[in-house]
Amino acid sequence: MTSVRRAAALLVASLLVLASAAEARAAGYRYWSFWDRSGGRWTYATQGPASERPDDGSVQGFRFAVSADSSDADRPRGTADFGSICARTPAKAGTKRVALVLDFGTPADAPSGETPPAAREVCARVSPDASTADALAEAAKPLRYDTNALLCAVAGYPARGCGEQVAADDKGGKPSGRAAPEDDGPNLGLPLGIGVVAVLGGAAFWQARRRRNA
Repeated sequence: MTSVRRAAALLVASLLVLASAAEARAAGYRYWSFWDRSGGRWTYATQGPASERPDDGSVQGFRFAVSADSSDADRPRGTADFGSICARTPAKAGTKRVALVLDFGTPADAPSGETPPAAREVCARVSPDASTADALAEAAKPLRYDTNALLCAVAGYPARGCGEQVAADDKGGKPSGRAAPEDDGPNLGLPLGIGVVAVLGGAAFWQARRRRNA
């Protein structure tokens, strides 16, 4: 019985190593992240650009990059200041101004065959009840969204793709640009469970047979 238990332990350990290797190959997702700026700092927005209703004088940013999650996301680069971005857009009654920082990311984060444009700082003049998405549409057309209203492209970049999962290559964990399957890859929980049940089931059968032959 001891040898069977050892076999079961070995199987579990092997499958856990395979699971860890599968997770290590995932670098994250390539997408546009959305940020608020206050007090000279960027913070990851708590709601989407279609829901955000910025006040006059707000500074908001978008950054295109490969990120695992919000805590790993790259912030827009540069020093954003409403006064400098909207210096040539005077206040006007019945409107508000929103400063937008558009960071198209680095070549390492770009989809295969595409080159990121230079970063932009633009001032959008919109109606008082406009959302950040409205301000973005005013200042950075064309925009592209998917069927789930995920922002896919700003000012036409990137030309294709939308929030795809990418795998890491051997160069410092940078994305390889290969799109991963739409799901999260093979679910090792099921084969792990099947393997353990098979080994322990065999052990039970072997033990019962010994008792019958005793």
